Amino acid sequence: MSNSDLAHLIDAFDRLATAGFSIGPDWEAVHEICQAHEGEQPFDWGHALCHRIEGDDWNAGYWYRRAGKQRSPGSIAEEWAAMKAELSGLI
Repeated sequence: MSNSDLAHLIDAFDRLATAGFSIGPDWEAVHEICQAHEGEQPFDWGHALCHRIEGDDWNAGYWYRRAGKQRSPGSIAEEWAAMKAELSGLI
């Protein structure tokens, strides 16, 4: 995993946030990035958040477990803010 891969994920999630975390092209872009890096913890965490946004709690739970993370009790926006802070620290 390169720093540019993480930066690409952050940028894609920021676009998704700007779009109100709605399902559509921005969601698809984030999902594709996460799928392309399956097995890498930050991307598995992103995959979990994608499925939380989608409303697929079972699938989200699977990806949270793979990432070694817990679903945030807060909103999706709050979880993204915390995730972004952590991922930005890895770059």
